[in-house]
Amino acid sequence: MNSAIILAAGISQRMGTLKPLLDWGGQPLVRYEVEQFWQAGADEVIVVLGYRADDVSRQLRGIPCRIMFNPRFQLGRAGSLRIGAKAANRDADRILVQDVDQPRPASFLRTLYEAHTPEADYTIPVHNGRHGHPVVVAGRLREELMRADDATEGLRGILRAHHDRHTEVDAGDLLDLTFNTPEEYQAARDRFFAAVR
Repeated sequence: MNSAIILAAGISQRMGTLKPLLDWGGQPLVRYEVEQFWQAGADEVIVVLGYRADDVSRQLRGIPCRIMFNPRFQLGRAGSLRIGAKAANRDADRILVQDVDQPRPASFLRTLYEAHTPEADYTIPVHNGRHGHPVVVAGRLREELMRADDATEGLRGILRAHHDRHTEVDAGDLLDLTFNTPEEYQAARDRFFAAVR
């Protein structure tokens, strides 16, 4: 079973506007991402919201996903990861964790799901020797995700603890596509839609 968690609870301070609501190919970014997960073969999609959750959840009407709320979103990303992991099906074999500012097409996500083997604790995309996001975590690590803590670097700390049992998959040029400022957003959007045409 393939689970997906989209972390979309932050304030988007440097962006100056809420990232989940940014236009991405004619629709809100968060809605685009949920659709891509379904097309990639996800069996469930969980979206963790926090800041202006009502505004974001309105944009997800009519598309199947489970919306979870992190009331302490300002305290860090690990809290949202814990909430998302707790909501994930306990029978999930693969849990793909993605920040809302890391949009990837369905083909990219499907490749990650398919590359993850039962022996691996996680599967990470790479390109030209560099690691990136998002990451597929083995379902058996769900309880570790539920204990993620910012003091121990959250997801990064969990991956580090399982570094000797991971799989890598070449992700191509979309590996480092992420953004925090309006300029980065515009550059990422231009690059993304040039690559997926």
